[in-house]
Amino acid sequence: MSFDTQRAALGMTKQTVEIAVGESTIILETGYMAKQAAGSIVARQGDTMVLTTVCDGDPRPGGDFFPLMVDYREKGYAAGRIPGNFFRREARPTDDETLTARLTDRPLRPLFPKGYLRDTNITSWVISFDQEHEANVLSMNAASAALHLSPLPFGGPIGAVRMALIEGQLIVNPTIAQRAVSDLDLVVAGTADAITMVEAGANEVDEATMVQALMQAHAEIKRICAAIEELRQKAGKPKIPFTEPPANPLVDQIVASHRQQITEALLTTGKFARSAAVKAVRSSVVEALADQDPETVKSAFGEAKDIIFRQMVIKGQRVDGRDTRTVRPIVIDLDVLPRAHGSVLFTRGETQALVSATLGTGDDEQMIESLGAKRWDRFLLHYNFPNFSVGECGGRPGPGRREIGHGALAKRAIMPILPDRDVWPYTIRAVSDITESNGSSSMASTCGTSLSLMAAGVPIKAPVAGIAMGLVQEGADYAILTDILGDEDHYGDMDFKVCGTTTGITALQMDIKIDGLSAELLGEALEQARQGRLHILEVMNQAIDAARDSISPYAPQIVQVQIDPEFIGKIIGKGGETIRRIQEETGASLNIDDDGIITIASPDLTSIEKARGWISDLTELPEEGKVYTGTITSVADFGAFVEFIPGTEGLVHISEWDWKRTASMEGVATKGDKLEVKLIEVDARTGRFRLSRKALLPPPSPEEMAAIEAEAAKHRPSGDRPRRDDRRGGDRRGGDRRGGRDDRG
Repeated sequence: MSFDTQRAALGMTKQTVEIAVGESTIILETGYMAKQAAGSIVARQGDTMVLTTVCDGDPRPGGDFFPLMVDYREKGYAAGRIPGNFFRREARPTDDETLTARLTDRPLRPLFPKGYLRDTNITSWVISFDQEHEANVLSMNAASAALHLSPLPFGGPIGAVRMALIEGQLIVNPTIAQRAVSDLDLVVAGTADAITMVEAGANEVDEATMVQALMQAHAEIKRICAAIEELRQKAGKPKIPFTEPPANPLVDQIVASHRQQITEALLTTGKFARSAAVKAVRSSVVEALADQDPETVKSAFGEAKDIIFRQMVIKGQRVDGRDTRTVRPIVIDLDVLPRAHGSVLFTRGETQALVSATLGTGDDEQMIESLGAKRWDRFLLHYNFPNFSVGECGGRPGPGRREIGHGALAKRAIMPILPDRDVWPYTIRAVSDITESNGSSSMASTCGTSLSLMAAGVPIKAPVAGIAMGLVQEGADYAILTDILGDEDHYGDMDFKVCGTTTGITALQMDIKIDGLSAELLGEALEQARQGRLHILEVMNQAIDAARDSISPYAPQIVQVQIDPEFIGKIIGKGGETIRRIQEETGASLNIDDDGIITIASPDLTSIEKARGWISDLTELPEEGKVYTGTITSVADFGAFVEFIPGTEGLVHISEWDWKRTASMEGVATKGDKLEVKLIEVDARTGRFRLSRKALLPPPSPEEMAAIEAEAAKHRPSGDRPRRDDRRGGDRRGGDRRGGRDDRG
């Protein structure tokens, strides 16, 4: 029986669609691989392939939230590699994998119906990677297609594209090489009707260009959604019937009877005071409706409070008394940590971040191993959100997905303003520890990082500030909120974080809870965010407006030396012997790049100068007539070999040791002795060096010279004329120019 017959018997029938996006084609295929999943897609672009599956299970007991879990993993075999960790197999998700999982989750979650609580898993594996086409955005489209083909009540599909900006031109789904030189790295997801998610890093791109990129991205998204719908018509499964839970009849009653009390409670000043006031009103409502089930009343109260909260915001009334455009009060305390290289306590309203900057050497860079080329990261930013920051108990064993995501956003915002490596060779680690939180802690981290870097003396190109924007929309009415509180994030429809300098945007992140937003509304939010960002930058500049001229005395001192790359081998030495010797004797750390740039680091400048002296000596071409301080490396009957430049020796012939006759080197010169010598000749033919100690000694008087010559004549064989070497001052043979030696016999 043929394989084709077997495939037909097993129901292995491929259904595909192709979408031309940008300069390449995306192929979505189903019906052949992972058929037991509720939905499965193999997505391909070039030779990059992603297998994405969707599975669902029964609701978790007692659950009141939608348990959606997205897992994105990159298989080593996809790029023909064996994982480099100890176990030689795929281990815990990397930060990049976690960030892609979050990127996929965020636009999908809002499109499930309210009250849907079935356990839902999306698994994406990168099974082939061609080093040209990205897998993460491809995975997002595959997840959308798998959900849309599955029986799950998903309100999609969505499409996703990446946008680049190269020499002023917008490019859809750039290659990896194009992305590396782009001024914009923008990922946009959305339905056919609206944009639902934005994630971007940018090199100070202006708002108008960003809106243009969003609109062009949405045009491509519509085409992707149409193709996914076409695939569903070919191979989709019937959807599970699902009806949203009926509205709680007590909600309208509570809104009508307790609107005033709830409004007054929401307007209470202070996060904890406001929470206590709301709880007190809830208790009174439960007492007033004692004939109803208490849990039902509490649930209805929460919905009623949500309605009143949103109605207040639509009318321009925020719970902390601000208007829609005002930023909370900001307090900046620099240098709060005396031993940190740079530190700041950044407080905005009831959100506070303790941010520190630590400077390190090239040895502190982090190696990043992925399916792409191995790289070294010289800028690290870690975000920590402890429970005490919101007044809660508990602890965490390590950073969660949210912490990794918030840290990555702040890092993306700061990256464009860091100095180039050849200007500032330090490795930089910023840590943002959130000490208080009431909304927008990631943006406090961005502001705090910018300030701490300037305090540490890092010559950043421009300060960066971040601000979180919110939205409440009811029909045609809406309110865009500047610098949102935690409650406004929770009850609102959008969390839109914007970071940038006075010139333009460096990072964006948008999550929404509604079906989507138009590009026009996003443009309005961007402009309001720009005004808020400029205000924050003005306040930051009052604390510190430029990098300090010097770094902390506790930071390592680093200088760079440029040498001819031909000398790299000489500085490293056989088996690394020379560079180890330099580091041991000077106390400095050396890092050598292939282009001949040597980075020297040490806690003190004295060690750096010693190491720089070694490098200068090693890369110096010996110069006739120059005086050197050398070390005797060995003694022979005819003279002493002296290392006058590290790794380079010459011969001080016995006749060049002293003006007086030296009968023997024994007892006169000892291995390890240091002495000054003069290079008197470089043999152009052999590359050997002749050195003289005698040339640096005071010359004898004429009477003394006559006595010296008379003494020399006594030891000269009868009839012999003075040898040329005696007249010139010694044997012409010396050490090899490259540090080798002649035949000493």
